[in-house]
Amino acid sequence: MKSGVPFFLILLVLAFLDVRGCRRAGSWLVRDDRAAHADVMVLLMGDFSDRVLQAGDLYAKGTATRLLIVRESMGPYRKLQERGANVIRTTTQAHDAAVALGIPADSITVLPGDARSTLDEALAVKEYLSGRRETDTVLLVSSAPHMRRATIIFRSVLRYPDRKIQVLASPSRYSDFNARHWWKDREDIQDVLSELIKIGAFQTIERRGL
Repeated sequence: MKSGVPFFLILLVLAFLDVRGCRRAGSWLVRDDRAAHADVMVLLMGDFSDRVLQAGDLYAKGTATRLLIVRESMGPYRKLQERGANVIRTTTQAHDAAVALGIPADSITVLPGDARSTLDEALAVKEYLSGRRETDTVLLVSSAPHMRRATIIFRSVLRYPDRKIQVLASPSRYSDFNARHWWKDREDIQDVLSELIKIGAFQTIERRGL
């Protein structure tokens, strides 16, 4: 469990889930639309190794020919840079890994954003797509348990008065997350509880500001 997530919120989540529903929570989080085609892929930041492997496979299959990555916030690392430390951004590492996997550099667009969250990434992608009416299908690539929340957020954000954007999900098959038996592993438990709490926070608080 990430520090900063109050214990009482965990209890609140569990209180609203019966045993059967609780066991199905892992599978519910792993949204997979099995897209055959998309105009662009969006590689979401975080522990990117499993995600960039998935993006490489999708590109190789011809599912999408363009990849978007939103530049993440450096946070405290910026102070290290100010003191002369050479810190390589996660965005840069993900970009270079994608190129190494066969995605041409000119097919990858790194968007400004200083993103601290999935919501920040969605807002940056919305701004990018606002002037690109030819794009109407977006495929999100992320770790398996992150997929449901990412889809909820992007579908809430990518709304335009005169067009419709289809948001699809492609969870990484390289993820170690065990959706069917998530309660048997400590890290999987942390992932499920964290994602459920964050979905609740988005639906009840963050969504109101959109």
